Parts: sequence; C-alpha cells; structure tokens
Amino acid sequence: MADADRETIAAAGAGRMGRGIAVVFAYAGHRVTLVDLKARDGADAERVRDDALGEIRQTLTMLAGIGMMGEEAIEPILSRVAFATADQAPAALARADVIFEGVPETIEAKQDAFALLSAHARADAIIASTTSTMLSDELQGFVTPPERFLNAHWLNPAFLVPLVEISPGAKTDRDVTQRLVDLLEGIGKVPVVCKASPGFIVPRLQALCMNEAARLVEEGVASAEEIDKATRFGFGFRFAVLGVLEFIDWGGGDILYHADRYMTQALGTDRYVAPKIVEDNMQAGRIGLKTREGFLDYSGMDVGAYQRDRLAAFVGLLRHMGAARPPIL
Repeated sequence: MADADRETIAAAGAGRMGRGIAVVFAYAGHRVTLVDLKARDGADAERVRDDALGEIRQTLTMLAGIGMMGEEAIEPILSRVAFATADQAPAALARADVIFEGVPETIEAKQDAFALLSAHARADAIIASTTSTMLSDELQGFVTPPERFLNAHWLNPAFLVPLVEISPGAKTDRDVTQRLVDLLEGIGKVPVVCKASPGFIVPRLQALCMNEAARLVEEGVASAEEIDKATRFGFGFRFAVLGVLEFIDWGGGDILYHADRYMTQALGTDRYVAPKIVEDNMQAGRIGLKTREGFLDYSGMDVGAYQRDRLAAFVGLLRHMGAARPPIL
C-alpha cells in the first residue's frame, strides 16, 4: 500500500507523546504532521521544530541500533514526518484523517486545543486525546461534534509498547471507535476498549503494584534490588505470558480468595479484601481451569493443549532472559 493510500495523521502538541506517535505512524508507512499549537516567534518556532525532528531522528537511530530495522530505513521513515507551526496548524489539521491531541494535562490547555481542532479538522476526522488523567466524558464537551471524539491512552515509550487503551465517551459514535481500533491494529498495536473510568486499565493495575512495592521497602521486608528481582523473574515473568485474570483462572479463584483472607487478617489491612466477584465466582463453582469456567470460558477447549502452549511460551521467555538451563544428566 502506498503512503498516499494510508490515513494521514496529525499529532497536535510537539512534546514527548506527539513525537512518539509520529515515530509510530511514520514507521508504519503513514504521513504524519507534528503540530505545535503554541504561538512562538520565528527563532523559538525553529528551535522547537529542530528539537522535535532531531529527537525523532535519534529515536529511529536507536531503533536501528537495537535491531528493530536497518539503518537504511531511517531516512524514508523520517521523510514521512512534517512539522507545522501554530500559524501552519489550520492547514495541517484540515489534511488529517485522525488527530491525536497531546497538549499539557490542564483543562485550560485541553479546552483551547479542542476549540482549535474542532474549528479546522474535517467533519469526518477522528479527534482523540492521549490524556492519562481526564475522562472522555469530561473532554467530549469541548469537541464539535462530540461524536467523533474519544480517548486513546498510549503507554510510553509509544513506539515500543504495543498496548493502546481506547476509551470512548457516552456520545462517541461506535463507528469512530471501530475505525480507530482498525487503524491501530493495522500498524501493529494492540488496542483495548474500556469505559470512561479513572485510571483506565493499566494505570489502575500498576498503581496498586507500585505502591505495594514501595510499602515493602518502607516496611523493611526486602531491599529495592531484591523486590525488583522478584518482580522481573516471578511477578512480571508470569504476566508476560498470562493475563491477570487468566492467571487467576490458571491457579484457581478459590486460591486467590483464601490468600486474600489470610493477608487481610495477618497484615491487619483491608487492601487485600477480595472483591465480591471473586467470592461470587467461587461460590458458583467458577474457579477457572478446574471447572472450565472462571473469568474466562474454557468450555470446548482442549485444556491440555492450551496449558502446553502457555508453558512453551514460558520456556521461550526463559531463553530470552538467559534463565533457561539444560538438565544435568
């Protein structure tokens, strides 16, 4: 497919997120314009442009250096990235099929940005915010028409992490959500759709994990180095193959329930109280692989083949980490 046949992208905001998104789409063959929405004098505008394009070049050089592509790909990819100053923004926005907003995380900055995007974007263009803190329902009122707006939360570094959390608002057109999902899947990303809820999915999960790791240091349970080693070779290792809910089903929801009760009593805190769905599933006999039903449905599945497949993935990961050893005979 020629570049001209792919969607044209605008990254509104010339900061870290906009630059990362520019790398992602240019790498995947799309024309991208990095749009600086802040009015600047000539010298300052030129400095920001040179800084942004220089960082994008450095990122591509780094990706080539670690084997993600050949060095000969750097210039063709970079040629797909354009830079627009605030004066050039209206024309750049009017050309875009999809616009990702990445201005600072203040309501004033968002409101000003969306007024500009709404005024100059084509009627059929998708407008998506990359915010990690503001809900799509809150921001949707700043966009005209609101049906074309939703949140698209990228995880840094955007050019490496596959996941993008898609959070439509109450007024978002379903076709808009599907168009964005299709676009992201087409460039090799893994979009997940979630309701407009504080923290989306990953930030909620990782905040609990990071806070608990800090508490372990605070309580003197282990050193930071030992906790990070445990995270990489135990906690993170397993969740690189199994999803969190899949992992509950693998071991059994009943085990989680009883572990939660023990830690709640032993540590004297309600941080480990099991949510009602865990108890409900256990009482209904939906404890995972043992009963072929848990958070996921395993009915009709060859469970033995499924387990072998997951274990093979673990072995592959062990080899990648240099932690696999042959048997001693």
